[in-house]
Amino acid sequence: MKILTPYQREKIDETDDLQFYKNPRFIYHLDSNFRKQLTKVYSQEFTENSTILDLMSSWDSYLPLDKKYKRVIGHGLNEEELKRNKSLETFWIQNFNKEQKIPLEDKSIDYCLIVAGWQYLQYPESIALEISRILNDKGKLLISFSNRAFWTKSPNIWLNSSEEDRINYVIEILTSNGFKNTKVERKFLLSNNSFLSFLNKDPFYCIIASKE
Repeated sequence: MKILTPYQREKIDETDDLQFYKNPRFIYHLDSNFRKQLTKVYSQEFTENSTILDLMSSWDSYLPLDKKYKRVIGHGLNEEELKRNKSLETFWIQNFNKEQKIPLEDKSIDYCLIVAGWQYLQYPESIALEISRILNDKGKLLISFSNRAFWTKSPNIWLNSSEEDRINYVIEILTSNGFKNTKVERKFLLSNNSFLSFLNKDPFYCIIASKE
């Protein structure tokens, strides 16, 4: 089993995450290209009438409108942001860096989503095990991220890694804690002209893991 060292778990800012996220941020942390690609992946992966769990969520879950859902559950750190999220039927507040137990029943979730959140987990091994527990046997975990973060809140394992290293790190945690199959979706749109660097888009990474 992959276990992080104490140094790898450390962050520059060790203050309580609930305090850091106390004030709502009604902005998009990822560009429109990323968001559209994420919704496209969801549309391809989701089956109809599924139960969705959006972990470490905010005021938008980027869910495709062409799907019907049995239930959408949210989790996060800011109540105002989660209340604004029209996709969520219900939600709860929990700091995963303090308590990793997810208050849901075994095999009760079809798809678990983490968007731009994994990079803040100090105990990803425990979270991976919990997600494996609550996903049904055919369930999937979709972890998406770019090259952005609140860097002072990212543990050293993320802060000191390249983008490819981060993909491998996530996969290693998952495959050593309850998941057998993983695939990676990548998308880039970069300008070769330094004068047109403003046209560069956020790189898109999505790791899709299942237990089967």
